[in-house]
Amino acid sequence: MGFVKEFKEFAIKGNVMDLAVGVIIGGAFGKIIDSVVKDLVMPIVSSIIGQPDFSNLYIVLKGNVPDGTTLEKAREIPETAIFAYGSFLTVALNFFLLALVVFLLVKGINSLKRKEEAKTSTAPPAPTKEEILLTEIRDLLKNK
Repeated sequence: MGFVKEFKEFAIKGNVMDLAVGVIIGGAFGKIIDSVVKDLVMPIVSSIIGQPDFSNLYIVLKGNVPDGTTLEKAREIPETAIFAYGSFLTVALNFFLLALVVFLLVKGINSLKRKEEAKTSTAPPAPTKEEILLTEIRDLLKNK
């Protein structure tokens, strides 16, 4: 029974629950970022570059691949070596955008924290009755 009780204490601790919530929210946040990249950013990038899909960008290092062949079909051609950099570009762009959004999110949260700290720290707390009395006693002793 000790193992079950110990596991229950571990699973119910706040840190484990916070981690679980963070993983779930992170998964959902990842889907949002994927949508932002695929639906908002990539059309803009493709209008500038003229290439709607980076996944078919590759360079043939060895072998004969007809022009216009998709990456998937080019990989099926025997005795070819293909440098497929398009998928990497897409993943790198996704990572960059995710890092940018997380940075902006953390920056916004830090800004809100600083504003709240400034509100609480601007006005020092009023002295207690004991402090006022002690200050008066000190001042009286200085004057004697």
